[in-house]
Amino acid sequence: MGGIQFLTDEKGQKTAAVIDLKVHKALWEDIADVLVSQSRKHERGLSLEKAKAGLIARGKLRG
Repeated sequence: MGGIQFLTDEKGQKTAAVIDLKVHKALWEDIADVLVSQSRKHERGLSLEKAKAGLIARGKLRG
């Protein structure tokens, strides 16, 4: 796959990747989205009603 280089350790095991963002911008955005999602999986959710109320209170949404 062009635009991606792998770094390896002394045993030849892949340890890191270098991604050419000019070639694979969409791929990187997908990876970043997954990382953000995983980092937030233990956060408490917010009901739609509370989210709407907060947006209305801040003037971002009309009620």
